[in-house]
Amino acid sequence: MTPATPAFLELRDTALACTACRLSETRTNVVFGAGDPGARLMLVGEAPGKNEDLKGEPFVGAAGQLLDELLGEIGVARSDAYIANVIKCRPPGNRDPLQDEIDSCKGFLREQIRMIHPGVVMTLGNFATKLLVPTELGISRMRGRRIDWWLGATLVPTFHPAAALRGRPQVKEQMREDFALVREVLDALESKGPSLNPVQTSLGVTT
Repeated sequence: MTPATPAFLELRDTALACTACRLSETRTNVVFGAGDPGARLMLVGEAPGKNEDLKGEPFVGAAGQLLDELLGEIGVARSDAYIANVIKCRPPGNRDPLQDEIDSCKGFLREQIRMIHPGVVMTLGNFATKLLVPTELGISRMRGRRIDWWLGATLVPTFHPAAALRGRPQVKEQMREDFALVREVLDALESKGPSLNPVQTSLGVTT
């Protein structure tokens, strides 16, 4: 695992002490992220749930077990990727994050991506995908694409693991296809040049 830089640790400490929005009043723990800060693969979800809030780690419980399974099928250990959420604190009752909460928090994700500089970013679900890619399409139509993205990364959208747990078996199979695509992109990173036409995002990045 790549050691975290002082700047990355400072970003984490700032997030852990953040009181920029109302979610700081109801959280148990800030869920900053977990994994290798030098990872080639970064996965981005929506927000912590109850289990994540209690443990301070992203994607634990059944959704996390499925994510670990899918990563393992393409030869990636959880510890070799970096996993984060758009929102670092759990919204009460697992409600959707509000726009001002997103605006208060998205700078942390932007800086995580900039510092980690992954070759592949995989968005998990509709919420994360629409923040990182300007689109009106739902995740069912966005999944399985390779998108030239910010900082030369390739972005691959897929379903949120929770959708596979409560949905039809087809959803898990489609996620397997999307993870196989990630494997292809990772394998091609050595010969892949920088993106020439990166898309704009809603993170406030410049391209």
